[in-house]
Amino acid sequence: MRAISITEDHQLELVELPEPVPAPGEVLVDVVAVGVNRADVAQTAGLYPPPPDTSELPGLEVSGHRRDTGEAVVALLAGGGYAAVVAVPEGQLLPVPDGMDLVDAAGVVEVCATVVSNLVLEAGLTEGETVLIHGGTGGIGTAAIQIARHLGARVLTTVGSDEAVAQVRELGADMAWNRHTTDLLEAVRETGGADVILDVVGGPALADNVGMLREHGRLVIIGTLGGASGELPVGKLMGKRGRVIGTTLRSRRSEAKHEILDATHALVWPMLTDGSLTIPIHARLPLEEAAAAHAVLREGGHLGKVVLQVQES
Repeated sequence: MRAISITEDHQLELVELPEPVPAPGEVLVDVVAVGVNRADVAQTAGLYPPPPDTSELPGLEVSGHRRDTGEAVVALLAGGGYAAVVAVPEGQLLPVPDGMDLVDAAGVVEVCATVVSNLVLEAGLTEGETVLIHGGTGGIGTAAIQIARHLGARVLTTVGSDEAVAQVRELGADMAWNRHTTDLLEAVRETGGADVILDVVGGPALADNVGMLREHGRLVIIGTLGGASGELPVGKLMGKRGRVIGTTLRSRRSEAKHEILDATHALVWPMLTDGSLTIPIHARLPLEEAAAAHAVLREGGHLGKVVLQVQES
């Protein structure tokens, strides 16, 4: 089968590999498209190795057809998605949302499961609360804005340009700021602070994030784009009776992923079907242009997802 592997010098290479052999409880999926995520970029750079006993190929989400039934599905993976065929635990499959293009569907399950896992299951975001979403134009950010609004939250977000402010406001953000030109700590405090913060920056943002939390606020860290360590103002956190939650989706047990996908299917799939949630697709590229797709994510400024098409749908 065709696949994209990572070379020893951290480049992406088109190769021919044997098809995977499904373990008990797994099914084969003939891949139509794969969603590109920042985790793939980090893995390629040698900064985010796959979990033990997982494919060394990048790729955390695909769309395609179950080989046993022919059903159109999306799959949440721990790795291996940059390939023509993947083996997936059956509990990590969901049907493609009604009416959704199969190629575009490749960019849905990872971001939606991440948002549901962190905003709903971990942080317990509820109607009337305020959420701050860092990086509102990315795949996770665009999904989080819309899902948070659906839950009845007031949505604040940060973006990388003045142009992007208008884009995320169209997605449903109540307030948005260019992080390069705004004193974010002061701006969020002026709005009354945040009950929940969804953070992809990591260590360097710890102090400001705690400063922006309301009493009983929850800071959920899901990425370390700015660095993996920072200074945590424990006294401020204690005074606010706040919580810091660090999570990842990729390394969780299959049973836990199944539970997250059940919650995602119940909450998000109706939104995708009726159009109240859309995941913008910034670019659709062929599999062999995986390096160009990674360059888009490294450079930033894109809105939504990049997907790689593996074969005709």
